Amino acid sequence: MKQIVIATDGSQSAQEAVEFGLELAKEQGADVTFVHVVPPDEIRGGRGGSHAMTHTDGIDESESALKAAADAAEGADVSYALERISGETVDSIVSLADSKGADLIVVGSRGRGPVGSALLGSVSHGVVRQAKRPVLIVRGVRVLEPTS
Repeated sequence: MKQIVIATDGSQSAQEAVEFGLELAKEQGADVTFVHVVPPDEIRGGRGGSHAMTHTDGIDESESALKAAADAAEGADVSYALERISGETVDSIVSLADSKGADLIVVGSRGRGPVGSALLGSVSHGVVRQAKRPVLIVRGVRVLEPTS
């Protein structure tokens, strides 16, 4: 295994995917490419009609997610690259993995369950359906608050 693509959005489940992917990369001597996908600009209605909205919040989120992933890779002593892509999330992740010749795609799962995933869709399930290479879904550990 030489190349692993790890998708991150800065969420807890994505951070767990980053950590797991880095452990695997270190074991295998693989390089890692972290990817964060920013949705394309959307047209939204507002005063005076419709206008294009840029996703500055998405870019800030992207920078934070990629910086956290880079810090984790440096701490693990794993070679990495960072990619921020504007586009449809699933398509962008799969396309990047194809262009990099990735041996594996690692994504987190929010653990919505079968009903939530069926209604809302899921990036992890979309990647599994579209990818022509192995996909590892890292399912997060839920920490329950003690009840009094």
